[in-house]
Amino acid sequence: MTHLQAGLSPETLEKARLELNENPDTLHQDIQEVRDMVITRPDIGFLRTDDAFILRFLRARKFHHFEAFRLLAQYFEYRQQNLDMFKSFKATDPGIKQALKDGFPGGLANLDHYGRKILVLFAANWDQSRYTLVDILRAILLSLEAMIEDPELQVNGFVLIIDWSNFTFKQASKLTPSMLRLAIEGLQQAMDLAPIAIEVYADAQGLSGPEISYLRPFWCSMAWLLLEP
Repeated sequence: MTHLQAGLSPETLEKARLELNENPDTLHQDIQEVRDMVITRPDIGFLRTDDAFILRFLRARKFHHFEAFRLLAQYFEYRQQNLDMFKSFKATDPGIKQALKDGFPGGLANLDHYGRKILVLFAANWDQSRYTLVDILRAILLSLEAMIEDPELQVNGFVLIIDWSNFTFKQASKLTPSMLRLAIEGLQQAMDLAPIAIEVYADAQGLSGPEISYLRPFWCSMAWLLLEP
């Protein structure tokens, strides 16, 4: 075991070996091979290329070097293409702070039996007078960014439960196609960094068929649990 695996329990080490192809004997070589590809994308500003950071992407792609590098490039490319969204990207930003205060996202104290962190979003909690859907997305991405520092979660992942109960027509009217696309692309990008199972409870006053139909193609790779009214 190398120092990069120091945060993993024996059980998670074994899981990383069996399911992610993680080998402590070649870990530094794997990381360097990904790092060496950075020069092939001079159009992207890679703000971090340290060992621990690159290891996240290798785990997310089961140590396939090129796929890990492509994910690393997409991570920074998304940030370059959405610079405004990542300005003041911290918990003290007013919009992010309000969204976090309202539970976007909320996290359960205990892990599930697979070692996954359970996150919960109650869509009806969205107070449109104080923050936007983009603020909610930023709060979720910031939270995931902090939690993914935990190597256990890099291997075991998350469960994200989205509850649309009591979501109103007024709230749904703010879900424009362009805003939904931005949110979904951001969540998809976050999902690529760790295993995230999505459970969606669709029982809302304002979330109708068209909105569900719009979301479905983008989330086809997620685990859905749709409980209709």
